[in-house]
Amino acid sequence: IAAMGSSQGASVALQMVSTRPNFFAVPDDLKFKAVVAYYPLCSDATEQLTRPTLILIGELDDWTPASDCERWMARRTGKGAPVKLVIYPGAYHGFDDPDLVDGLRAFGHWIKYDADATQRSVTEMHDFLAAQFAK
Repeated sequence: IAAMGSSQGASVALQMVSTRPNFFAVPDDLKFKAVVAYYPLCSDATEQLTRPTLILIGELDDWTPASDCERWMARRTGKGAPVKLVIYPGAYHGFDDPDLVDGLRAFGHWIKYDADATQRSVTEMHDFLAAQFAK
């Protein structure tokens, strides 16, 4: 199985595969093989992860900025399990939620659906998971 989450759930997924003790009771014999994180707060993760991870985030996300993930990726170069970061140009937080087609301001942040980013992210996720489970 794979762990997958969006926003806060994505941050939890990253924390679960971080190499430091965290807030969650994660067993030593963790059974999932990979993580898919839609627009997480990358600063919640340690630089070294224990499972292959795919991070999907919008370029214009002002809630969990892609630039934070880019800086995190630069710090973790060569450490731990492989991580792939995909940034969708012009996409905001919540880009995969079709209920947000008109966009919405929530807690001072803009969230908006983006059909193209959603489709591309689903394809990216399927390809990533297929590769992980082919091993």
